[in-house]
Amino acid sequence: QVQLVESGGGLVQPGGSLRLSCAASGSISNINAMGWYRQAPGKQRELVAGITSGGSTNYADSVKGRFTISAGNTKNTVSLQMNSLKPEDTAVYYCSAAIRSRLYNYWGQGTQVTVSS
Repeated sequence: QVQLVESGGGLVQPGGSLRLSCAASGSISNINAMGWYRQAPGKQRELVAGITSGGSTNYADSVKGRFTISAGNTKNTVSLQMNSLKPEDTAVYYCSAAIRSRLYNYWGQGTQVTVSS
């Protein structure tokens, strides 16, 4: 039993910032990576940022330079700082984790991020 809970979503104006947070709980033993996916209506889910247990990060080209993923002091937490937000960033953002796997295999329920004037 694994649960991922996101927080920090909301409504923000273009150019604004939001910070998303995620915490994993339950029967977790080995988290190889945590990341953030997003899905907009009519679009497929995409990985926007990820961080491995070793601290290496990766970003989708669309968010590179604007978003920053970081691990919390607790290893089962992760945050996503989103700056210079654009309307195209509007989506449901899902926290994800690669647990006992090199691929992301768990997702949270999602938190809505809306970028609009």
